[in-house]
Amino acid sequence: METIQNISQFKDIPFQTVVTIGTFDGVHLGHRKILERITGSAQKTGLKSAVLTFFPHPRMVLQKDMDIKLLNTLEEKVQILEQLGLDYLVVHPFTLEFSRLDAEQYVRDILVEGLRAKRVIIGYDHRFGRNRNAAIGDLVGYGKTFGFEVEEIPAQEVEDVSVSSTKIRRALEDGDVETANAYLSYAYLLTGTVAKGKGMGRDFGFPTANLQLAETYKLVPKNGSYVVRSRLDGKVVHGMMNIGFNPTVDGSKKSIEVHFFDFQGDLYGQRIQLALLHRIRDEQKFGSIEALKEQLKRDRIHALDLIAQ
Repeated sequence: METIQNISQFKDIPFQTVVTIGTFDGVHLGHRKILERITGSAQKTGLKSAVLTFFPHPRMVLQKDMDIKLLNTLEEKVQILEQLGLDYLVVHPFTLEFSRLDAEQYVRDILVEGLRAKRVIIGYDHRFGRNRNAAIGDLVGYGKTFGFEVEEIPAQEVEDVSVSSTKIRRALEDGDVETANAYLSYAYLLTGTVAKGKGMGRDFGFPTANLQLAETYKLVPKNGSYVVRSRLDGKVVHGMMNIGFNPTVDGSKKSIEVHFFDFQGDLYGQRIQLALLHRIRDEQKFGSIEALKEQLKRDRIHALDLIAQ
């Protein structure tokens, strides 16, 4: 898959395409049905498959007062889409100016001249153009004018995508990563840079990597302890992660800290990715440091049991 950061960079590519459009946040099971339709259609027709998505998310631009939380960072979305057999991912900047294109401008400049679309596969409820005033019937009409076909994704499939997204967000907010992962078809990801912490975990015998997320829009699951997997120095490593305020020893600032099993190395400044596998327990305040240490030992045993299973 080739990733193109602005639709203006696509014009020199000498292929006609079958296109779908969307934010595809999470790239979950519902999305994959649509994306499989795109790749299948491309193979049958000899066209190239292309996904048009936008960054920032349109709601970040049009509804700035809302605290929008997304399932994927752009980096994670690209990483996941790369595995699905697409030819092109076009990430177009979403701006107020772009949102004001009228429907015909959008179709002519973006779909036809920009993406060289010969087939557009889109949901029955898709709306486009200034104030989102054009619908799929309008798109079919433009297709006749500009020479492309339109395939409508049935209501049930579109609604399945919406339901999946809602269920994934609710599950993560409840700390139910197993349910979220089942809908995603992969383990939920947190990607960030390891920063220096206070080093208290090392004093307890559980040294931790303090993960800093650059993207404030990324949805962080419910506070608590989790089993995680990562790839460090080329090897798969498991560990246990705490999301929260460390109320027994600090309690003032939320953090994401990971203790990796059977790993020794300097991770400071490195960008790492965590796959969340299981939830161990809620975050809690203990009566003493010793009680916290004993709980961490029990958590480690529990985590290793889950990994072994």
